[in-house]
Amino acid sequence: MPILIDGHNLIGQLPTISFEDPDDEEKLARLLSSYRARTGKAITVVFDPGGAFALPRQRLLGGVKIVFAPHGSNADKVIINRVRRFRNPREWLVVTSDRELSDKVEGLGARVQSAEAFAAELAGPGATAPDWRESPPPADEIDAWLALFEGRNQQETGD
Repeated sequence: MPILIDGHNLIGQLPTISFEDPDDEEKLARLLSSYRARTGKAITVVFDPGGAFALPRQRLLGGVKIVFAPHGSNADKVIINRVRRFRNPREWLVVTSDRELSDKVEGLGARVQSAEAFAAELAGPGATAPDWRESPPPADEIDAWLALFEGRNQQETGD
């Protein structure tokens, strides 16, 4: 059963992720990627739009589809519109604890699980805390980038 998640609603139920963290959405996506690897379930997570800067509307991370609502909209509207377009909404599970959103998508035929219950599943047996931090690039890669940004080419650097 594919899963459609109200991202910020779920973050609010996870003790390991804080809204104060500028990487909260990335951390949730990595946690969901780990869950997807364990379960094989298709996952789409929808977030409200970002701040003043433009975020890509959609991307893929570890098999998890990440969707940002466009400015002037919100995650609830995106989720409702997606459920409306599903050929068979009963095949989908929507994760949210937002009562209004739950009622709406249930009325459209989708199944609903609370964010609290899903958060407990994420921390269930076999769960691992993903190490989402990137390792630093090797020194030669740093040198190549520095040469590029400083306007040098490979011949000038002696390589």
